[in-house]
Amino acid sequence: MIREFGHGVALFLRGFRMWATSPKLMLLGAVPAFIVGILVLTVFVVITANLDALALWVTPFAAEWDEPWRALTRLAAGIALFLVLVLLAVSTFTALTLAIGDPFYERIWLAVEARLGGFQAVDDLGFWASLRRGTVAGLRLLVPSVALGLALFAIGFIPVVGGVVALVLGALIGGRLLAVELLARPLDGRGLDGRAQKALRRAAGARVGGFGTSAYLLFLLPLGAVFAMPAAVAGSAVLARELVEQRGLDGEAARDA
Repeated sequence: MIREFGHGVALFLRGFRMWATSPKLMLLGAVPAFIVGILVLTVFVVITANLDALALWVTPFAAEWDEPWRALTRLAAGIALFLVLVLLAVSTFTALTLAIGDPFYERIWLAVEARLGGFQAVDDLGFWASLRRGTVAGLRLLVPSVALGLALFAIGFIPVVGGVVALVLGALIGGRLLAVELLARPLDGRGLDGRAQKALRRAAGARVGGFGTSAYLLFLLPLGAVFAMPAAVAGSAVLARELVEQRGLDGEAARDA
């Protein structure tokens, strides 16, 4: 499992090779990431600057408590809120970037497939259809991220270990959600429906987790996220190919899996 997780990390890092071999294409993919990144970072900074007020607002029940319990409760609330903001910032960045940049990211993963050979996309969505697909994918990522954020907020109140547990779970589960959406494009291109894609991801869960978690962690860095987004798309094309070949599936066989 550890080796598989590490292999997933390596596949994510492999996507950065495209910056050396196709810099213009990757720069094109970085444009929507840069625009969205600036917007998300601005909102994140503004909200974080008011974190104390938010912690006070969500803990009215502690207003009459004696010290140090009141202060400790509000400190835990502040930490939990910060972790939730981090998760939602990464998810919002990814969702909006996928929605805006899907037509560009489609070019990136198709370029990867062309280099590896032996692949023919089942259809060509076109610009507007690709844009709609990106929007749907973004919403599909945000909804579970909000639910996860609420769970992490509750976990953050656990004394001593709550913040650490919430941080680890956010990276692992949030990364998994990222991987699902990044893999959807190259797997859709093979005509795989949601059930077949889920089966492929489940068969290589640790590898998918390593890929998504490493992407999640790098997305925490504002500038890193800009350069990592197109690299993650490139890496997801390689990962998707591995998942399909691991099952010995392609074309009709893949769709029937």
